[in-house]
Amino acid sequence: MRWRWLSRIDHIELGRSATGAMVFPAESPFFEDHFPGFPVVPGVLLLEAMAQLSGKLIGYSVRKDRGDWPFPILSMANNVKFRKFVRPEETACFESVILELREESAVVAVKTRVDGRVVAQAEEVFVFNAVPLASAAESERLEKIERAELARLWAGYPGD
Repeated sequence: MRWRWLSRIDHIELGRSATGAMVFPAESPFFEDHFPGFPVVPGVLLLEAMAQLSGKLIGYSVRKDRGDWPFPILSMANNVKFRKFVRPEETACFESVILELREESAVVAVKTRVDGRVVAQAEEVFVFNAVPLASAAESERLEKIERAELARLWAGYPGD
């Protein structure tokens, strides 16, 4: 993934929840325009960061449960609330809790906290494999990428 808004995964409880974090560096180019003189992380990036954590939780949970990688795709965000600004160099801590996990979709409750305070929250809906993969080889290639990304982000990844 070119745009990484998650620097680490701290914990994954299969089929249930995950936590992770990101520090948005002060030199990130989006701070120049959002907003001049008062830089804050755009809310859409917090929403995407929570989706990236949720995607890893959902993907790995389904892989361990049924043997295939579902490649979750964010489809909807409901009840989105931004409560406080996230400033450069602050640690944004993300959490994702699975509310529903179905054959072809999932619903999660997500939150972002800074210094223990909730600064953003939403309910995110994911669909799996919205476009069928071209071949088994393509599926295998993408799963290899997903495993490598989990290993990069999550120190506790068992490597399977």
